[in-house]
Amino acid sequence: MKLKQRMVVLCAVLLLLGLAKIFLLDGGEGSAASRRDLRAFRKMEAGLSLARGARLFHTLQSPWEIASQWVGPREVYPEETPELAAVLTSLSSARIERADVGYKGTQLKALLVLDGGQKVVFKPKRYKRDYVVEGEPYAGYDRHNAEVAAFHLDRILGFRRAPLVVGRYVNLRTEIKPVATDQLLSTFLMQGNNTCFYGKCYYCRETEPACAEGEIMEGSLTLWLPDVWPLQKHRHPWGRTYREGKLARWEYDESYCDAVKKMPPYDAGPRLLDVIDTAIFDYLIGNADRHHYESFQDDGGASMLILIDNAKSFGNPSLDERSILAPLYQCCMIRVSTWSRLNFLKGGVLSSAMRQALAFDPIHPVLTDPHLAALDRRLSGVVTTVKQCIEAQGPDNTLIEDRMNLPHP
Repeated sequence: MKLKQRMVVLCAVLLLLGLAKIFLLDGGEGSAASRRDLRAFRKMEAGLSLARGARLFHTLQSPWEIASQWVGPREVYPEETPELAAVLTSLSSARIERADVGYKGTQLKALLVLDGGQKVVFKPKRYKRDYVVEGEPYAGYDRHNAEVAAFHLDRILGFRRAPLVVGRYVNLRTEIKPVATDQLLSTFLMQGNNTCFYGKCYYCRETEPACAEGEIMEGSLTLWLPDVWPLQKHRHPWGRTYREGKLARWEYDESYCDAVKKMPPYDAGPRLLDVIDTAIFDYLIGNADRHHYESFQDDGGASMLILIDNAKSFGNPSLDERSILAPLYQCCMIRVSTWSRLNFLKGGVLSSAMRQALAFDPIHPVLTDPHLAALDRRLSGVVTTVKQCIEAQGPDNTLIEDRMNLPHP
């Protein structure tokens, strides 16, 4: 082939590669990766609405067995879950066999055992929906409705790393107290005509109980992950000090990510990209309190970062705490699949999808309009941040192809 012809072919190839990259940058449908991501997005949309009162048919398995079989190293539930509505319905209605104080932690919760031996975490309502939590971005009590909303956002983003959560109303007199341990019962009290409890935790105080409306308490139930998947706790590399006047290194060292990349498990495998996904997730929900995180034990850094404990979210719809995005803007990298999903959700699609998903929940409405609007606004901020990274260092160094799909054991 003559030199001129070779140059023409080379230019044509470079032009095609450039066009493909442009499609990718804007979340277009031009690349094979984008087409895969679009198919996954359409599947999510198709399964977003859940039927109220759904039940399991044509199976002898309990809803807990089905949910347990879903769990794998890289997902809590699979991409397609036709039984999800039935499992969540069972969570919101199954008989409570036992009630105890919550496991270790700083916030009030109760540990319940449902019919069939399934453990769940109950977080009680502490605020009205329109209450705005002022102060630091991690201030205030846990918000039970935030747990519900965060689970459905996890579905919409396609991460599938959050344990199943559903809202539930419980009668403290008839459902909880008859099966409660002495330790939990000792924390019950009355305030006027309302039954209250304050439980056992670091910040639990008799003077600050959670109170029902009469005997009926609204809360959230989080499905306990199977015991065959024990958890390992890690200090978050972008955790806060929680000390006035004392900054963490990442808050003053813009090259901090370079140091993180040299430390296991962030020096190889998917964990650092999981941290960045989680930063995006937390920024959208306003969660500045992820000082630790969990993965599965003995995973060698290969398992997912599990999105547990999202209740310090949706506190102030007017506050966009940019520091939550530090892993993204300091490392300037993001999964191609995450970038594609964010682009599909622009233009109000995210808030619309959340409305659709949350309409199923027994404690609907889960979020107020200002919180839904904040999701769209914060999404625009994430997209802008990624584009700034692309402009600064190029798409090849910013958009990372990582589709680790480990087989279930």
